[in-house]
Amino acid sequence: MYRGNAVGVVVPAYDEARFVGGVIDTLPAFVDRAYVVDDRSNDGTWEVIRRHAARANERVAAPVVAAADGGASLDRRVVPIRHPVNRGRGAAVKTGYERALADEMDVVVVMDGDGQMDPDIMPAIIDPVVDGDADYAVGDRLAARDTRRGMPPWRLFGNLLLSGLTRIASGYWHIRDPQNGYTAVSADALAELEFDRLYDQYGFLNDLLVHLNVAEKRVATVPMRARYGDEESGIRYSTFVPGLSFLLLRDFLWRLRVRYLDGGVHPVAALYALGVVSVLAGAFRLATGVTSKNRSNRRPLAGVLAGLGSLGGAMLLDSRENERLQVAAEPSASFERDAPSDPRPARGGGGADESGERGESASDGVTERGITGS
Repeated sequence: MYRGNAVGVVVPAYDEARFVGGVIDTLPAFVDRAYVVDDRSNDGTWEVIRRHAARANERVAAPVVAAADGGASLDRRVVPIRHPVNRGRGAAVKTGYERALADEMDVVVVMDGDGQMDPDIMPAIIDPVVDGDADYAVGDRLAARDTRRGMPPWRLFGNLLLSGLTRIASGYWHIRDPQNGYTAVSADALAELEFDRLYDQYGFLNDLLVHLNVAEKRVATVPMRARYGDEESGIRYSTFVPGLSFLLLRDFLWRLRVRYLDGGVHPVAALYALGVVSVLAGAFRLATGVTSKNRSNRRPLAGVLAGLGSLGGAMLLDSRENERLQVAAEPSASFERDAPSDPRPARGGGGADESGERGESASDGVTERGITGS
């Protein structure tokens, strides 16, 4: 329990045999239950999860009793879950969310299985939700220049680009780090979301923000430091950015319709529409040379500038409409430290048996209901 709230932690993992064991071992004592979801990894992740979960459950003297359906007992502190097929990071998080709601957790945290997220700062991530200031909290690695020091340049560029697109699509204009998976959400907010409509892949975090905005939920950002080691990201930005851009465009149009058109035409929607039409029309005239060589190109250029002005006005008005949903939280403990320690295990520390060899994945037949989460 944390300040009277039952805390569940979802740990999505895919090919994280080296690190996921360390994540399980370093969960804070106040965590009531952890749902470690293996998204059908190709390495020894599943065996590592089961081994470390068993040890964690033994340490807290939780009885390991098989449920009637063959699944995991709710008495376990760490619940291993395995998807029968690979479904994506978003799907793994949704599986954990569903189990946490079924177990009546009050606050649900997400920590990735790659060990990048410092368990010691979890209270800072949870506090805005527990205090009632926000329904959802997300860590912010881009809050200040020195917090970005550990982030690879290409990943930093991708995060900055996607941050801008996500701000426009979601209406949360204070979000700087939407790709940060270190989050906390209230059970009440989760219960209002339609999980079937949420994206299953890496764009889940961005998609979730749009759905939270449509539900008019308050979102807090918690400054924290970036932390990277020798783990490999599963994201390929060359394909991820274009794909997510289309997803955000779809989400943006859906949000405008629900928030600003269902009850009549709102000025935000009108300004966005006017801006897009003006920019496209002016750009088309400039590109196709509609005006004569002897005539000035000021008219189509003026149309483009007017359109940009309309778009800027729409964004400003949209930001003001959503100010009540934007919360700035207190920095995490590691944000105040000059050289925070790395909580991750050394290379191989989480994914190797004592003999030094990785455990093999469980057989294809290991898909019990309640264990697989399907």
